[in-house]
Amino acid sequence: MIAFVSGPVAALAPTTAVLEVGGIGMAVQCTPGTLATLRIGQEAKLATSLVVREDSLTLYGFVDDDERQVFELLQTASGVGPRLAQAMLAVHSPDALRLAVSTADEKALTAVPGIGKKGAQKLLLELKDRLGSPLGTGAHLAAQRSAPGPAPWSEQLHAALVGLGYAPRDAEDAVTAVTPQAEATAEPNVGALLKAALQTLNRAR
Repeated sequence: MIAFVSGPVAALAPTTAVLEVGGIGMAVQCTPGTLATLRIGQEAKLATSLVVREDSLTLYGFVDDDERQVFELLQTASGVGPRLAQAMLAVHSPDALRLAVSTADEKALTAVPGIGKKGAQKLLLELKDRLGSPLGTGAHLAAQRSAPGPAPWSEQLHAALVGLGYAPRDAEDAVTAVTPQAEATAEPNVGALLKAALQTLNRAR
């Protein structure tokens, strides 16, 4: 098992980061939130999980061991593969997922693309005793959710665009351009918004 990778960030893409490790470029699949913490040329360390398939070896990267652990626990539920587990972590933090499961919050799970009502109900049953309790208190998590300021999706999107090398002003313009798309849904998909923002920036060049 590859527990982590560490090295300078060589490249960033909408869903992937490349870290130079011993002269080798390691491509790591990451959520927009994780990508937003990375900067090209700067040192980074990502907790990783290697998913082995007959025709591929895919490395998934996370900001810490807790996120990696939740990623692996999610896949113990039937029907949850690495892509869906990553999508769940793209929408919710590990503690938010623990809170959703511990409080049987179907709405939180159906906010994840690819999870319907029946799927959410099944996941709540299967994950009930696997994820554990939130590390923070319920009141603390609720306060985080209701904290004033820009929408979390806009912060993540702006940081991801800056991390990809775009100027802050250009990133702000791209966020503004995709805001109508984001506001059309209750739980914006940051990954989809990042792709739309990149298309907007490419057209502007």
